[in-house]
Amino acid sequence: MLYFLLSPHSVTTLPPTTANSSDLTPIWITVLVLAVIFLATLIRSAFGFGEALVAVPLLALVIPVSVAAPVAVLTSITVAAIVLAQDWSEVHVRSASRLVVSTLFGIPLGLLLLTRVAEPVVKAALAIVIIAFSLYSLSSMRKFVLQNDGTAWLFGFVAGILGGAYGMNGPPLVVYGTLRGWTPRQFRATLQGYFLPASVMVMIGYWASGLWTQTVTRYYLLSLPVMVIAIFAGRFINQRMHGRQFIMYVHAGLTVIGATLLAQALRG
Repeated sequence: MLYFLLSPHSVTTLPPTTANSSDLTPIWITVLVLAVIFLATLIRSAFGFGEALVAVPLLALVIPVSVAAPVAVLTSITVAAIVLAQDWSEVHVRSASRLVVSTLFGIPLGLLLLTRVAEPVVKAALAIVIIAFSLYSLSSMRKFVLQNDGTAWLFGFVAGILGGAYGMNGPPLVVYGTLRGWTPRQFRATLQGYFLPASVMVMIGYWASGLWTQTVTRYYLLSLPVMVIAIFAGRFINQRMHGRQFIMYVHAGLTVIGATLLAQALRG
């Protein structure tokens, strides 16, 4: 919701360029935007995270990044709000609140990290940790489980550092959820309790920077119908997944995120 597998959306200056889409008519561009929004929303609604691997990278192939990123954040806000309305009773309020508050304290350190440490180094280190954790969790018979929310502050703080520096606040939150042993419904709902306020703050930043334009609003409004369909479809999928199956999918998603970060780091 970014790597929102967060939301991964940064308020820093966005590059104005996009892939060559001059051969596409406006209608086809709109169709492709709606298709990407549907897929990203379906992933987010089913698992609670992961749309960042789809939304901005694919949207940027047909529309400018300066449009794609705000559209993705508005989508994140909508998904989070509807999921919370659907399953508020499944939210670990204490976990979500501690993660949000501690994230705020980590953001300034992340901004400092952005100016002091090379991005590829941080991405490579994060990728190795994520992949190692996922492979261990999938192969180990005895799982390490956090019994309470005492360490939520730490995970939220790390998420704030990574989010402030590179917009990658999602992975620490997903790792925390797996260590707490949340059910699929709790996982889906609780992460939205974090992503909603985080995405609202990012959108305020985009608005203050002049990036919330009429074009952004138009794509968002056109996407609402497919977004709502994808949210309910994702909930249907989520409710039919059970503990072990869901965790396997989550770790598979984390592995993909780790591999993506590692590839980005190697490209420099």
